[in-house]
Amino acid sequence: MLKRDKEKIMSKILILPGDGIGTEIVAQAVKVIDSLNSNHSMGMNLVDGLIGGVAYDETGTPLPDETIKVAKDCDSILLGAVGGPKWEPLERALRPERGLLGIRSELELFSNLRPAILYPQLANASSLKTEIVSGLDLMIVRELVGGIYFGQPRGVEMRDGERFGINSATYYESEIARIGHSAFQIAQKRGKRVCSVDKANVLEVCELWREVMEEVSKDYPDVSLSHMYVDNAAMQLVRDPKQFDVMVTSNLFGDVLSDCAAMLTGSIGMLPSASLDKNNFGMYEPIHGSAPDISGKDVANPLATILSVSMMLRYSLNQGELADKINSAVSKVLDKGYRTKDIAADGDKVVGTEQMGDLVVEELET
Repeated sequence: MLKRDKEKIMSKILILPGDGIGTEIVAQAVKVIDSLNSNHSMGMNLVDGLIGGVAYDETGTPLPDETIKVAKDCDSILLGAVGGPKWEPLERALRPERGLLGIRSELELFSNLRPAILYPQLANASSLKTEIVSGLDLMIVRELVGGIYFGQPRGVEMRDGERFGINSATYYESEIARIGHSAFQIAQKRGKRVCSVDKANVLEVCELWREVMEEVSKDYPDVSLSHMYVDNAAMQLVRDPKQFDVMVTSNLFGDVLSDCAAMLTGSIGMLPSASLDKNNFGMYEPIHGSAPDISGKDVANPLATILSVSMMLRYSLNQGELADKINSAVSKVLDKGYRTKDIAADGDKVVGTEQMGDLVVEELET
């Protein structure tokens, strides 16, 4: 859908602020997009949409048909966050999180990229020793539209006079193969090492996962493949995270391990993510949640959302140089000692959400 007209890049981006702090952090990312439009003739046309709890409040569903319709006419999506205690009493199908799962499934966004990169300025913010995390640059590739989150049968029923819960961890070999190819192709552009994480010693679905990963690896002789059980992988992420280059795993395991990796960097508020289809159409979002406890207080960290725009430029809009420019602007702001509350240490200049966005734009335009 990208169009070039006299060197001006035309693209349409769906903006889904969502719930909680989503509105605040997305507003800062939009400032960055506006700056790129003004100073680099990007021609990014922004379209607003609804998802999550706010969508339910307005339309009675966490994922309106209109949102899916508009998304399919866009080049990429920028998402804030969904969820909050306000909507927890709703039946499961109407909760905000179902909107997120639904849009991933509807758009076949099967490949979730979650980088864990430690900015050197934040080494002291990590809960681990500096020597363990310094220089960390890890990519977790998580399968996003299969596995136990979507498998059937599922539900709660009465059995033998008591409640009985069912969820099913299911994967077709084709689903495993496509996430495998995604991981190996990313590794080719990085350190050429893939570690596949499973629980093949007790789960048959993971035996299949391991077999298919071995088959896929034959197409990438320049990339080494290793395997690790998920419990060991969790331990190794804390013990020696720099041993990993690209980690590929299932939906459930990736959900857990990526949050563990996030805290290695000092704050979950620093990490972006991308969810891609087979053509690199993507939905970009910070990995953190909606944080309703701090919503509206101008204290949320917008950097993960701003860095999500960087990932969008790199993976969906083919603008690697501008992606680097955003990353550099964020790094320069950190160099000057500016921090939001979640990443601040003694002596840092603590700023709010709005000011942090302004500071990044200022560096972009310098």
